[in-house]
Amino acid sequence: MEGKVGDRVFVETKDKKMEGILMPSNKDDSIVLKLDSGYNLGVLKKKVKSVKVLKNFKEKKVKLKEHKPSKNKKKVCILHTGGTIASKVDYETGGVVAKFKPEEILSMFPELEKLANVDSKLVRNMVSEDMRFEHYNLLAKAVEKEVKKGVDGIIITHGTDTMHYTSAALSFVLENLNVPVLLVGAQRSSDRGSSDAAMNLICAVEFIVNSKFHGVGICMHKNADDDVCWILPGLKSRKLHSSRRDAFKPINAKAIAEINYKTRSVKMLEKEKEKSNEKLKLKLFKEVKVGIVKAYPNMFADQLKVFEKYNGLVLIGTGLGHMPITEIDDFTKENKKILDQIKKLVGKMPVVMSPQTIFGRIDMNVYSPGRTLLDIGVIGNLSDMTPETSYIKLAWLLSNYPKEVKEMYMENLRGEFNERIGEEFL
Repeated sequence: MEGKVGDRVFVETKDKKMEGILMPSNKDDSIVLKLDSGYNLGVLKKKVKSVKVLKNFKEKKVKLKEHKPSKNKKKVCILHTGGTIASKVDYETGGVVAKFKPEEILSMFPELEKLANVDSKLVRNMVSEDMRFEHYNLLAKAVEKEVKKGVDGIIITHGTDTMHYTSAALSFVLENLNVPVLLVGAQRSSDRGSSDAAMNLICAVEFIVNSKFHGVGICMHKNADDDVCWILPGLKSRKLHSSRRDAFKPINAKAIAEINYKTRSVKMLEKEKEKSNEKLKLKLFKEVKVGIVKAYPNMFADQLKVFEKYNGLVLIGTGLGHMPITEIDDFTKENKKILDQIKKLVGKMPVVMSPQTIFGRIDMNVYSPGRTLLDIGVIGNLSDMTPETSYIKLAWLLSNYPKEVKEMYMENLRGEFNERIGEEFL
């Protein structure tokens, strides 16, 4: 087929003739045209008789303003992994164009230049669900490199879907971290009127410049309005909505701080911890295999059998930490097989329990199914860690302390575990 994305083409099908801009298509069997009316039209390739290029697309070159650092401003490095925050739609071609150079970032968000000396680097350009443990290691090494250069803070642009996994991973990997590392995302693309990209990014820089915080956090909208951003704890936060701008909430914890976008004031909500005198160390992930199984009605033992060759397993239990393991009648004989299979897995690897509920902690001492699981060796009792943090912590411990996992899993290593939960979460 003639024509490339962005070309103006004349298309003739069996039924009609049409003219428009050739757009990207996510289907191999069709093409997409942007008509002069502004609407997009999909056409099956098998119906196309001919495509004639009327005008070849030429990318417009924009001269960017040179970025001149100031001696009086703090240094902030933005590390990019992808996501919508550093991208904008080219409405001529319909493609999403990612911007990563410092000058490009400042052209999209010119206010940043008033706040700090901004550097910007691409680590990976990817959607967040494609993240693997090695990408966490890449990010950690990139952070270490910038810390050695003497930056005052680091922002990581990241897709929102798995951002809380990455914030948890970096919280464990970056030991003795003495600068702020903030993950920032956007629920709406940066060139939409309803975008949250600029506010989230600017608030993150404001926080770095005007606080003494050090550690890993997430900076996103506190509510649906464009007035306040939250700094959330990297190990005790979760995405709770698929599209709202205030999708991220703290779990069994308070926000660290809030930044008023209109007044630019920073209000600390948690006491700032003292910095370590130790040098930053990286305790990276290895390629360990950790599974996740969520309890639900009508489970089968075979679903657990597939994890026999894994290094660890996270059970996301019902209620206070239960699995369907009790045989009470002819319909529940499978439950005995599930119990036997869990027992077999416990003999091969660490098996941990995490809560299916959003808030609260598990307590496997209360009911007999929980006590049975404790008796056979399932660990994690009294945990209030989210399933995502439980998964990341188990994988990190298996990577760095494989012989001490059972002892260290319930230790509060980075602020992931609450000895007591505040009354507002009970």
